[in-house]
Amino acid sequence: MTPRLGGEGLAYRAAKRALDVVCAAAALALLAPVLAATALAVKLSSPGPALFRQRRVGRNGQIFEILKFRSMRTGMAGLAVTAGGDARVTPLGRLLRRSKVDELPQLWNVLVGEMSLVGPRPEVPRFVARFPRDYARILAVRPGITDDTALAFLDEEAILASAPDPEAAYVERVLPAKIASYHRYLARRSLRTDLGILLRTAAALLR
Repeated sequence: MTPRLGGEGLAYRAAKRALDVVCAAAALALLAPVLAATALAVKLSSPGPALFRQRRVGRNGQIFEILKFRSMRTGMAGLAVTAGGDARVTPLGRLLRRSKVDELPQLWNVLVGEMSLVGPRPEVPRFVARFPRDYARILAVRPGITDDTALAFLDEEAILASAPDPEAAYVERVLPAKIASYHRYLARRSLRTDLGILLRTAAALLR
């Protein structure tokens, strides 16, 4: 029997969306100088656009474009995952990825309703297709910028760097662990849980 998702109440959904809109709008306004300076730095550091756009699977299976500051050189083929030491990553990109500043443009994804501040991280279609039954539950909610899984895998690139085949390691070991963690979040999600995750994320980034 499939466990019922936590946080199904209308009040929770309304409060969560209100929190997303208020926080995303405020953060975009306050961080506007940082966003502009980062975009300029990316443009000056290597040829290509300031933003990286990638198709991800959102709520109810809807495809959307996730936004990040570009951290890789353009025109270089490679794996669908990024391991530590990947030659595609620029020197500035390594700093942006380590500090998670590259994720800040996703505040726009939150503001327009494609993502939430807290929720399972959105995945690319090819990996979602590998686990259709598991993702049927995960895709019932908006994907998020952060959650307990993202905090647990802050060193994901280092984990993949130690594997002979990083993409196989991601699909066979890392992604199943993430999926299990997503399901635990779905079973207990609440506004209190979300606020706790946001506080832990802020603390982790400051450290």
